[in-house]
Amino acid sequence: MAGKRAAVGKTAIVPSDPAAALDRHVPDLANWPQSWRVEQDDVPLGEHLVEAFKPFLIELIQKGFARKTLRRHRDNLWMLGGEIIRHRHMDDEFAAMTIDNALLDRIDEFGGPILSGRSAESEQQEFDATCKKLYRFLIQSSNP
Repeated sequence: MAGKRAAVGKTAIVPSDPAAALDRHVPDLANWPQSWRVEQDDVPLGEHLVEAFKPFLIELIQKGFARKTLRRHRDNLWMLGGEIIRHRHMDDEFAAMTIDNALLDRIDEFGGPILSGRSAESEQQEFDATCKKLYRFLIQSSNP
């Protein structure tokens, strides 16, 4: 493992094995598609979402973010996946999109969808921050 500056005066440990670090920080990642499903057909879509999220999660880990920050982004990605799967059942046009296009349809430089059943503005702001960061990552990844 190599040291990396995480904050002034602090050194973060950056893992040399991103897959192992991902397993350590998001041990339930493989279960996310099942937790999002409305119908059994949603599971393969959820698996595709997880694959889209993995490079972003690995980058966050490699940047040496604090555990609390990683946990917040992880939880927000889990909520985003659930929102995407849920929305596919409410909007036929949205359901016809590929999962990659659906993801980019729900996030942008301003944030993500309004969380269903949530009332705390601070929770929505944290969620939007993750969605903005994910959006920038996806756009940069597609335009090297």
